[in-house]
Parts: sequence; C-alpha cells; structure tokens
Amino acid sequence: MDQCCSTQLIDGDGEFNVSGLEHFMKEVKLGECGLSYAVVSIMGPQSSGKSTLLNNLFGTNFKEMDAFKGRSQTTKGIWMARCAGIEPCTIVMDLEGTDGRERGEDDTAFEKQSALFALAVSDIVLINMWCHDIGREQAANKPLLKTVFQVMMRLFSPRKTTLMFVIRDKTRTPLENLEPVLREDIQKIWDSVPKPEAHKETPLSEFFNVEVVALSSYEEKEEQFKEQVANLRQRFFHSIAPGGLAGDRRGVVPASGFSFSAQQIWKVIKENRDLDLPAHKVMVATVRCEEIANEKYSNFTMNEIWRHIEESVQSGPVSGFGKKISSLLDTCLSEYHSEAVYFDEGVRTSKQKQLEEKLLQLIQPAFHSMLGHLRSGTLEKFKDAFEKALNSGEGFSSASTRCTESFMAQFDEACSDVIIPLAGWDSSKTRDKLRRDIDAHVASVRAAKLTEVTSMFEKKLTEALSGPVEALLDEAGDDTWPAIRKLYNRETESAISGLADALTGFDMDEKTTEEMLANLQNFARSVIESKAREEAGRVLIRMKDRFSTLFSRDSDSMPRVWTGKEDIRGITRNARTASLKLLSVMAAIRLDDEPDNISKTLSAALLDASGSASSNRSITVGDPLASSKWEEVPVSRTLITPVQCKSLWRQFKSETEYSVTQAMSAQEANKRNNNWLPPPWAIVAMLVLGFNEFMTLLRNPLYLGVIFVGYLLFRALWVQLDISAEFRNGALPGILSISTKFLPTVTNLLRKLAEQGQTPASTTNPQPNPALASSSMHYQEHNTTSNLSSTASSDVTGAEAGSEYSSPKKQD
Repeated sequence: MDQCCSTQLIDGDGEFNVSGLEHFMKEVKLGECGLSYAVVSIMGPQSSGKSTLLNNLFGTNFKEMDAFKGRSQTTKGIWMARCAGIEPCTIVMDLEGTDGRERGEDDTAFEKQSALFALAVSDIVLINMWCHDIGREQAANKPLLKTVFQVMMRLFSPRKTTLMFVIRDKTRTPLENLEPVLREDIQKIWDSVPKPEAHKETPLSEFFNVEVVALSSYEEKEEQFKEQVANLRQRFFHSIAPGGLAGDRRGVVPASGFSFSAQQIWKVIKENRDLDLPAHKVMVATVRCEEIANEKYSNFTMNEIWRHIEESVQSGPVSGFGKKISSLLDTCLSEYHSEAVYFDEGVRTSKQKQLEEKLLQLIQPAFHSMLGHLRSGTLEKFKDAFEKALNSGEGFSSASTRCTESFMAQFDEACSDVIIPLAGWDSSKTRDKLRRDIDAHVASVRAAKLTEVTSMFEKKLTEALSGPVEALLDEAGDDTWPAIRKLYNRETESAISGLADALTGFDMDEKTTEEMLANLQNFARSVIESKAREEAGRVLIRMKDRFSTLFSRDSDSMPRVWTGKEDIRGITRNARTASLKLLSVMAAIRLDDEPDNISKTLSAALLDASGSASSNRSITVGDPLASSKWEEVPVSRTLITPVQCKSLWRQFKSETEYSVTQAMSAQEANKRNNNWLPPPWAIVAMLVLGFNEFMTLLRNPLYLGVIFVGYLLFRALWVQLDISAEFRNGALPGILSISTKFLPTVTNLLRKLAEQGQTPASTTNPQPNPALASSSMHYQEHNTTSNLSSTASSDVTGAEAGSEYSSPKKQD
C-alpha cells in the first residue's frame, strides 16, 4: 500500500497553511494529475469517530481520540492527507468536529466556515452521524447544511457534489427505514433555502447526489465494522469515472491550480458575514417541536382506527369517513399544541403547519379513494338504471335527463359524508368527472343507437337502389337516367322521412339532425354513383353484348340466317347505334337533371363520321373527343372521358368487325350455292336466239337423244369433278385443278360405261330368232341408257351431299 502524506491545511485559528499545502502537493505530485484527482472531506459532531473512519477507510494516519483519557477535541482545524492505494489520486480532508465543548456554545463560526469550505472544494462529503441522532436537528447538521446551501449558491458556481451520510453504530432499525427520513430532511432543507433568481426552480439533484450508508459499532463489533468499511472502500476506486461517487465534476479545478483555488475560497468564506446559525433558543425549539410533531405523526399512523380506515378504503367506501378522520386529526393536533405551547411561537406554529401538511398528505390518498369509489359506484348504478329505462320503452331524452339528475343528487349526498373541514378539499373535480363520465356514456349510447338506426336505413337504401340501378343501366336508353332519378328521389324521400321520425326521440339539435339527414341523402347518391362507376368499368363488355344480341338476332329474338336477302350494313349500323347509346348513357352521372351534349357529340364523332366529311370536319373544327372532360359536365360526375370513349369505340369496332365479316361471308356463300340458273335476261336471249335450233330438234327427234346422252355425260363429269367446289377458291385455281383431273375422269367414266355395255352380252342366252335378237338388243340399249341416267343422277346427289363417286349397281 502507498505511504500516505498528511498536513494541516487550516489551523484552529482559521489560518491557511500555504507553505504546508505547497509542500504537500509536491510530495504527492498532485500537480501532475491534471483533472484525474478527487477530494473527499468529512464533517460531523466532535468525537463521533471521523478520524477513525478515515484511517480505516483510506489508510490515512489522522490522530484519533484516546477513549481512556476522556472525550475531548482531537482534530483542530482542517487536516489533509492522501488516500493510500486508491486510484485516481484521492485527497481526504478531516474537519474539526462540530458542537465541540472547547469552542463554546456560541462560537460556531469556524464550524460553519470549515463546513462551507469542505462543500466548496470537495467532490464527496462524508457526513458522520450517530444512528440515534437521526431526527435531531443539531446532531444531524441540518441547520448547518441549510446555511451552507444558501451561501454556497450565492458565492460559487453550481457544482454537483456527493453528500454521503455515514450512519455510525447502526441499531436494529433497517437502513431502508432510516434512509427515507434522511433524504426527506435534506429535501426539506433545500426547499426552504432562499435561492437566487437563476436557481429558483433548480432541484436539489442539480447540485448534490445524496448517498446513505450505515456502519456497525467500531468498539462493540470491530470485525463487522472493518468488513463494512472494506466494502465501502471499493466504492472510492475510480470515483471520477462516469457514474462514480465523484459526481459530474462540473467546474473542477486542474490539480496544478488546486492550492491557489483553495486559498481564494477560504478567503471568500472568511470575509462572508451571512453564516451565523440561528440562536440557541430557536434551534432548541426547532429540534424539540419537530420531535413532538414526529411523535404525534407516528402515533397517528399507528392508530388502530386510522389503519382500519386506510385498509378498508382500498376495497370500498367507508361509512362516516369524514367524521372519523376529522376526529383523529383534532385529537392529534390538540395533543401537539398542549406539549409545544411553551416553545418559540414562530417555530411552534411552523412545525404545527408542517405536521398538518404531513397528516393531510397521509390522508389525501384515502380521501381520493373514497371519492373514486363513490364516483365509480354512482356511474355503474346510472348505467344500469339508464339501460333499464331504455329497455322499458322510455324515450331516450327523458330517460337520460331523469337518470342524470337523480344520480348526481345521490353523489352529492354521499360526498357530504366524506368532506374533511380541516383539509378544505372539495369534491367538485370528482363531481365534474362523474358528470363527464355520465355524459360520455349517454353520448356513447346515443351514438350507438344513432349508428344502428342510420345503418338500418342505409341498408334499406342499398337494397332498394343497387339492383334496380344496375338493371336500368344495363338497358341504357334515353329514359335510363330519368328513371334512375325518379327511383333515387322516391327511395331517398322515404328513407329520410323514416330517419327523421326515428331521430325525434334523441333530443338532438336541428343542425345535427339536418346533417344526419343530408348524410343519408348523400349515402343514397353514393350508392348510385358507386354502382354507375362499377358498371362503367364493364361498358365495353356490355357494348359487345348488346351489339351481338342485336346483330345476331332478329326482332323476334330468333337467330339470324344469312340467306342473302338481309341488309347487313343497316343491321350493323342499328346495332352500333344501340351500343353507342349505351356508351353515352354510361359516360356521366346525371342525377341532377342537367342537360348535356354527350350523346350528340359521340354520335357525330363516332357514328356519323365517314370519308371526306370526317376529314373536313377534323381539319376545320377539330376532334371533339380529343379532351379529358365533357363540356357542361363536372369532373366529379364524369365516368368515361371523351378520349376514353374514343378509345373504347375503336376497341369495340375492332372486336365486333369479325362478326360483320363472318356474316357477309356467309351471305355470299349462300348466294353462290343457290344461284345455279343464269340471269333471266340470259334465259330470254337463249330462247330468242336458239329458236331455229329448237325447231330443228323438234323436226329430228334423234338429236334429242344425242343431246340427252350428252347432258347425262356432262352432268356426270360436273358431279365427278365437283366443279362448284373447285371454283369456290377462284377461277384460275379452279381451271388448273379441273385440267389435271379431266382426262382421268373421262377415261374412268368411259371404262365404266363399257363395262356396263358388256355385262348383258356375256350373261344372256343366244337368240335363234333374229327378230327376238333385235328386240333383245333394243332392250339392252334402253337398259344401258337408263342405268347411265340413274348413275349420273346418283352422282349429282352424292356430290351435293359431299360423298365420293361410286359405280351404278347392276340391273338384273
């Protein structure tokens, strides 16, 4: 352990030992420490064991009192030493004991000066006091600290110092019970000290950290004492570190300037005139009156009646609370007055006032608990009574008024039993809170009821408007929006009338009622607008459905068959006109019956626009749909903008063009399939021009047989080659295809005819009679001709049905 070095800093006459301090600083090399040092001082009553504590705690060698020679002053002035074995460098100052016999009763100036000096230069101040002195004014250094606090704030800049109260010869009383008393005393001293303007609101914690430790008796329990001191010593290691005992070290002086700083501080303290302690009479009165007050306060807290009331009030109201507490207070204060009547009047009155404040502070939580029980109980009773009144059919307004007045009167009556006259507390805040709670509950019930009623009418409006509006928009005609407006007005008027009747029992002001009715009307409007916007999002699908229905079905809703007689162009225009009407209806919301030109604009721009007329209008007038809004239509009521209408129409035409093309193709195909005869004029021309040939045929019937056989052959070739199908893809492809199949088909046909001609000859018996043979040959030729005709007719029918050519069956 490092050797300690000590010196007397200030002698008993108050002279500062400048040379001794300089020598001390050189010995301990304090000037080299910079800011890494700490100063600890101790003060307390004379012969309270301060030097003994320092020697055991810091390894110093301060002179200790010899108990066998009697109790007398040992330390005179202020001594300084370096603590052995503690880092950082720690300097400890041993102050002369206060309340010493040697200096006399009134000579306390040096005690005040030394205490103030210790507080001014120290980071940690140990206040040594006996355990049995806690609660005493003089022994606990309370008046001294009060004066020191006041003067220190006036003389020096703020510096956070740690005040460590060391309780010596600790008794059985737990430290947990001793510490709060000490802290409360320190706080009261601080609060009572007059402060300069700059520190009017500054808390004690801004200047001091208060610590409390307790040590056993050194003489009776030496081993235990040394063990506790060893544990305490550990707290002084690294005391200047953040969170250490040395506080925040604001304004700490560098070590090299410590000597000069200490000299100046002592000089200022010596010249100060404001450090006189109160007169002995006042101090005695202060100590004694406080002891009496503490005793009466303790007796009150231990009183069985009070303890029973305090315990009972936690769970519920106590009958006769105000009278019982007032009786206890009167008894306690009268006992204090009878015992303190002979002490200084100012001190006695002050301590009595403090006692009253402590007693009322003790009672106040119970008082507020009583009011809280009354308030909560009254509120619950009100809720039950109010609910029963509403359930019984009583009007909302009358039920709330009657129940409120009744239960507020009950609360006022109950409060009169709780009032404590001495305290002067009133229950107005609690009463106001109860009234606010009742009003809040009434408002919540009203809001719930109103919400329920409003939701009911909103649901009815939704059901009454949503489906019909959707159906009307689906039809989309000139009378769509007038019908919607009529529906809207009818259903809204009905709902508003019903809601107005329902609101009459809630005692609402006219403005609120009008707002609720207006909100319901706006809700109905929002239902229609929402449905309109929803349908507007599906307008392209609806347009295509309408076009498909009108284009593909006739007026009787029967599917159209494109026979060639239908006016596809007219049907297409009618279907597109109807689809455009749907688009114009869905373009804007028209609940306000304000005229607009949307339908005309769309018709002129999309339906009537064609060829050069459209080009000329675009050049001279401009595109009426090249805009993001409609004229005379607010943006809020616009569902589909003009430019969106143009885009939708372009997409609509693109997606429906295929249906028109298919219809036209089907019509052309039907015409080609059904148009086998030449035009009438050609038939007339053939009859006129072919009259001579017709007469020739009549004069020579053999030509008719040749022509008939040629017709049959031509018909068979037509069916076999399927000429109509070949020419369906065009003239040139049809000619090329027929030219490749013509010769094989003719050869195949002649071969089959030959086979038909040879079959009877090989199967018929020879005829000896020439006449019979001639007749038989004539029959065979007729049979062959008949079979050929039948075969050709069968081939035509098979070709029309799409079947392949097959040879004729043999005739028996």
